[in-house]
Amino acid sequence: MHATDTAQTAGETIGAAEFTRRTGAILASITEVIDGKDAAIRSALVCLLAQGHLLVEDVPGVGKTMLARALAASIDATVRRIQFTPDLLPGDVTGVSVYNPVAQEFEFKPGAVFAHIVIADEINRSSPKTQSALLEAMEEGQVTVDGNSRALPDPFLVVATQNPLEMEGTYALPEAQRDRFMMRISMGYPDAAAETLMLRQRDVANPLDAIRPVLDAADVRGLISWARSVHVAPVLEEYAVALAQATRTDPNLHLGASPRATLQLVRAAKVQAALDGRDYVVPDDLTSLLPAVFAHRLIPARGLHRTGARPIEAALEGIVRRTPVPVGSAR
Repeated sequence: MHATDTAQTAGETIGAAEFTRRTGAILASITEVIDGKDAAIRSALVCLLAQGHLLVEDVPGVGKTMLARALAASIDATVRRIQFTPDLLPGDVTGVSVYNPVAQEFEFKPGAVFAHIVIADEINRSSPKTQSALLEAMEEGQVTVDGNSRALPDPFLVVATQNPLEMEGTYALPEAQRDRFMMRISMGYPDAAAETLMLRQRDVANPLDAIRPVLDAADVRGLISWARSVHVAPVLEEYAVALAQATRTDPNLHLGASPRATLQLVRAAKVQAALDGRDYVVPDDLTSLLPAVFAHRLIPARGLHRTGARPIEAALEGIVRRTPVPVGSAR
């Protein structure tokens, strides 16, 4: 059934107009800090409201961490930043049990992952063992230490940044870790006008200092509930599955998209539809999100990565062309 005029969460009722107002406030707040990167800002918001996680990959100095910090500053919620380094230990991320000699028992000391928004800065500079400490947290919203599971705050979002693998001191993210991220985006260099404006504004002040929270965690839960109620027609669910299955049989791809990728594609499409003012998903919502949701999960066939082309992106473009678009009403 279609989204109704309201969505109920945490004792609060919001409607489509309130969803638009609140999401617009977040986007405007982040835009005050990140100029000329509307697509990246929107992707970060989509991940937050679709209950996914975001991987921002690019060269140093283009605003990856600034985007994550601006999103965090716009929401009145707990925020922790983890600087991933080669000597970072899994316990630094998840927490450890420490013996209290007075109470004569072990006490759990929460790690940096216990926050609504976790900024994992330069995640691929730590060892795969430390990277894997985030797997359970990102998938299940909990952390298990010494046999005890502890729930993480709700909402929970990991915004990770990483440098390209060809840069010194980086480790490749394992396939299982990449699959936990709903989307991977690239910031890119700013245009000349935006870079000139940055020189003028940041020479005298840090724009992050001027950001004030526009929503709190309860508000975000309301937005998540509203976006979740967006309608996805059965023919579009079948279309999403067909796109995912096509990646598993494409001769140019060694590893296709997982079922988790299909689920996250549909969740992201719901949020995108809601941000566009619709209570139903259309085919363009799925295809426009396909590169950001699928590409980082795929592995090209042997030898294709040496051609200098973009084999994964080319394969996805071919899949979209070959997969029939559903005929009939998306509503």
